[in-house]
Amino acid sequence: PDYLKRLRDYAGTPLTKMALQLLLLTYVRTTELRAAQWDEIDWEKAEWRIPAERMKMREEHIVPLSTQAVTLLREIQKHSGDRKYVFPSETNPSTFMSENTMLYALYRMGYRSRATGHGFRSTASTILNENGFRPDVIERQLAHSERNSVRAAYNHAQYLPERREMMQWWADFIDRMAAKKSS
Repeated sequence: PDYLKRLRDYAGTPLTKMALQLLLLTYVRTTELRAAQWDEIDWEKAEWRIPAERMKMREEHIVPLSTQAVTLLREIQKHSGDRKYVFPSETNPSTFMSENTMLYALYRMGYRSRATGHGFRSTASTILNENGFRPDVIERQLAHSERNSVRAAYNHAQYLPERREMMQWWADFIDRMAAKKSS
């Protein structure tokens, strides 16, 4: 909850702040977020389809988007305009946000050596597991590969309906935490 207050009060650039917000809502890897392109967003299905070549495991990854994430993306669109990247670089708009932009924002928020963008993934996994979501669904959302090679060969399930429900629960959970902190 303290992080949510610091993020709300963060005085950095709007796109950096919104990148941190979207990272929290989607808990993708920072590289995947920074290189996100507008043509990967399916507004009708409320999905972000990250192509295999941009994924650590070299498999396309579908990120179901909560209503909060869709609303945030619409706001981001106002700031990044008609550029290719959702989070264009401030110094070179033909490329995407630098690796250190979000990290330095976390530092400025008081989280030097206490938090990284990757830490959101761990936090989300822990909270979702503690709240009864199935580990297979959580691991698929994190785009983790199956460690059991036999199971990996046979199970190609996406669990999209469950993941969609889980992502909405997660966004609502964040909203509840933010409301508690501000009251």
